[in-house]
Amino acid sequence: MEHENHHQNLDKVSFAGLLIALGIVFGDIGTSPLYVFSAIVGTRKIDPVLILGGFSAVFWTLTLQTSLKYVLFVLSADNKGEGGVFSLYNLVKRYSGKWIMFPTLLGGSFILAEGIITPPISVSSAIEGLRIYSPDLPTIPIVIGILVMIFVAQQFGTQAIGKLFGPVMMGWFTFIAAMGLMSFVQDLSVLKALNPYYAYKLLAEYPHGFLLLGAVFLCTTGAEALYSDMGHAGRSNIRISWIYVKICLLLNYAGQTAWLLSKSGTQLEGTTPFYGIVPPVILPIAIIIATLAAIIASQALISGSFTLIGEAIRLSFWSRQRIVYPTNFKGQLYIPQVNWLLMFGCIFIVLYFKESKYMEAAYGLSVCLTMMMTTSLMFVFLKSRRYNPFAVYGLTALFLTVETAFLIANLEKFAHGGYVTFLGGFIIFAIMWIWYNGRQLRKKLTVWENTKEFFGTLKELSNDKTIPQHSTHLVYLTSSDSPKKLERETVESILEKTPKRADVYWFVHVKTDDQPFTTKYKVDTIAKEDVYFLTFTLGFRIEPRINYFFELALEDLVKNNEVEMTSRHPALKKYNIRGDVRFVLLRSFLSYENDLPFKQNFIMRFYYILRRWFSIREDVAYGLDADNVDVENVSVVVARPEEIKLERID
Repeated sequence: MEHENHHQNLDKVSFAGLLIALGIVFGDIGTSPLYVFSAIVGTRKIDPVLILGGFSAVFWTLTLQTSLKYVLFVLSADNKGEGGVFSLYNLVKRYSGKWIMFPTLLGGSFILAEGIITPPISVSSAIEGLRIYSPDLPTIPIVIGILVMIFVAQQFGTQAIGKLFGPVMMGWFTFIAAMGLMSFVQDLSVLKALNPYYAYKLLAEYPHGFLLLGAVFLCTTGAEALYSDMGHAGRSNIRISWIYVKICLLLNYAGQTAWLLSKSGTQLEGTTPFYGIVPPVILPIAIIIATLAAIIASQALISGSFTLIGEAIRLSFWSRQRIVYPTNFKGQLYIPQVNWLLMFGCIFIVLYFKESKYMEAAYGLSVCLTMMMTTSLMFVFLKSRRYNPFAVYGLTALFLTVETAFLIANLEKFAHGGYVTFLGGFIIFAIMWIWYNGRQLRKKLTVWENTKEFFGTLKELSNDKTIPQHSTHLVYLTSSDSPKKLERETVESILEKTPKRADVYWFVHVKTDDQPFTTKYKVDTIAKEDVYFLTFTLGFRIEPRINYFFELALEDLVKNNEVEMTSRHPALKKYNIRGDVRFVLLRSFLSYENDLPFKQNFIMRFYYILRRWFSIREDVAYGLDADNVDVENVSVVVARPEEIKLERID
């Protein structure tokens, strides 16, 4: 029933939903007319084969890659309403072997790497329009200023200004369509470029024409975002608004084509085809609206990166981060660490490449790799749904052929700056792969103890006055969701190190709920007044302030006469003085006693380095105050050294 509701929500069309789709989903692909033709023409002489072939290639790329692959097929693969490469992995992992993790991690890594170049290229392309008025204008400080403003604004959430995104992007698409139409009606012959023969002529006959596919590819770089944002906008809203978006984009590209053909035999001198078709009178308006569209495109991409990292954390592909929910909207989350890393990455790109034309050289290579990874995951998905095998293999072959052609053309960009995002993608991939494998190895080493005997011992320990008291209420956090088992480390911490006597022992498990504001607790009384197992179920928007929630649960239990809060020391009990609460956190480290094979040693060493550098500490993650937390280090022994004989000498 729940799944049906998700499908109804995905397929529900509303005017508000269509506006949200325009505002969130199409920012990246919608700002590509700013730079696609500039990248195709570059410093070449304007030539009809180049221009008509370029427009033809753009038309067929948008039709095959965006409309057919993403809008029609990929959007049909939703995981409870969510889209994106990690959601697709969740859908297909049970139908395939371990290999499926590689395309997933590569796809996710390269999307994040592309997130460092999309905001700079969109904002730079828009701001460079000012050079028409002042050719020597230093655009770098303006671009960096706008980018810093975008990233600083993230922590406040975008719900308030998010309402403007839809109308602004609606205005943007209508504006570019109108500009394109005004230019295109002066030369209707550009329509012949819809014949794929012109694209073929560009690739086969124009000198180094095939390599121009790298520039053509920029027109579809935002297609991956269509899928990632499905959870925010809904499948049907994306599909229907895409019709309008595609018409507007094609009209603008047609207008730029007509303008370029009128300049045959010359070179692009200081202007871009996008601003070339805008009448000088309204040029300032064009620059303002292009800048707003670029800001919205960047915003959508940053939000998408947060969502992606949020999913990666849930799948154990990324270390635990502080996640903030600045608004009540489920898709809206903010991860401070990721935000600032992206910001510094974007500033580095602006300072390194300086102008959008140099960024174009680096742009697209990693998106191309992401698209190929999505195709391989999509192949497994379509096979698992038992679609006609001929259709499945035929479509996969078609998409892979197109994407391989794009990849070969894009590889030429590697030396011109493509290596920047490529390297970034591989670093992110390495971090995810090490983190996941380190977590898996660590999980394998968790030994679970049956608690039946242990709880009996605890009851006796609680009443053994010969052992000094550690605290009144002693609380251990556990990943076990049942009182029947606990981690051996926890058992050893209480009994085998200096025994910890407490009046009451608590074992606390925290669960995250799919609803945003759930705050529930359940208590299992193991031994009245001595041992309790507490489960908190908290909504995904609730910060886990376990200190505070534990106090609330305790007050509730005291009110119902299930637990005594006062200390059991006779002098303190006499004056009704509250007992203290101490939390014990166990932090693991890799023991020197290990004798691991090279690969495992490498993974575990780097896993613990990543945990130290990137992951937030457990006390911060659980919202515990430092004044009542004891952190105990627990050594992890994976493989002891081969038995060494120790010889005694006199």
